[in-house]
Amino acid sequence: MVAIIVLLTSATAQKKINPGEVWPDDKGNHIQAHGGGIVKIDKYYYWYGEQRRQGLDTGLRYVSCYRSKDLASWQFMGDALQLSDPEHLGSNWVLERPKVYFNRKTKTYVMYFHLDDARYKLARVGVATSNKPEGPFTYRESFRPLEKESRDIGQFIDDDGTAYLVFESWPTKGFFIARLSDDYLKVEKEVCLINAPLEGGAIVHYKGLYYAIGSALTGWNPNPNKYATAKSLEGPWSEFKDIAPPETNTYSSQSTMMLKVEGTKDTTVIFMADQWKPKTQWDSRYLWMPLQTGDGKLWLPEPKPWSIDIKTGKVQF
Repeated sequence: MVAIIVLLTSATAQKKINPGEVWPDDKGNHIQAHGGGIVKIDKYYYWYGEQRRQGLDTGLRYVSCYRSKDLASWQFMGDALQLSDPEHLGSNWVLERPKVYFNRKTKTYVMYFHLDDARYKLARVGVATSNKPEGPFTYRESFRPLEKESRDIGQFIDDDGTAYLVFESWPTKGFFIARLSDDYLKVEKEVCLINAPLEGGAIVHYKGLYYAIGSALTGWNPNPNKYATAKSLEGPWSEFKDIAPPETNTYSSQSTMMLKVEGTKDTTVIFMADQWKPKTQWDSRYLWMPLQTGDGKLWLPEPKPWSIDIKTGKVQF
């Protein structure tokens, strides 16, 4: 009887997520999905990000794809995009912060990413598409969304299924929320400009309120990320407040997405962030933690190992 109890306990135990630690995939390699985003398709979560493993062809840029059923154990699905310089941008051209949307009407996976030259003067989004979540994705074009400069981008899909691109613009000293076209291939309409000099924009809708997180413009160096709230995406947005003790610099991380997991018993909002190591980018880490969210407040607890039951939405520490 004791053996059976131990077996059942082991079978139902949730694998821990360890913020800031090496995160091995199914092959034992540290996950390479930096500046990334997640989309859920049926029973799988797909995680896309910048592929920064050592030994890559320096003339190409790569976007990796992983999938998981529990957000803790990830299977490497390969490089969803391998792209040579698409716009004659020159050496050290930039592909950053890839985000993928699934368009259920067209059955197409649409990838957006920040595309730039080495001086960050191009300030465009690139678009690629695929008919499979793991790719290969085919490059289509680049443009400035709404004719505005775009660097850091984020993605947001509202509860009604409407898809939005979040993009940061230096000249306006803020970030835009813009609705995508029905086929997701264009940025159709400006919804709001959050007038604050922030990047790394992430948005979630939780219990009737929108929460937006951003980080200050300090390049690779972490800073105190901040949040604001609004009753609608159009605003008005509240003043920005710290999401963690400011002296921690958001525990040495930068926001990339807020992921909402709606279970049968609870809804959990996960703060997804990168801990960048610019000189050894392949060793950059991830800080994922469930946020304390509600009643217009948002707080990032001190990082520690945790797990989540995807079915119920409940978190354990």
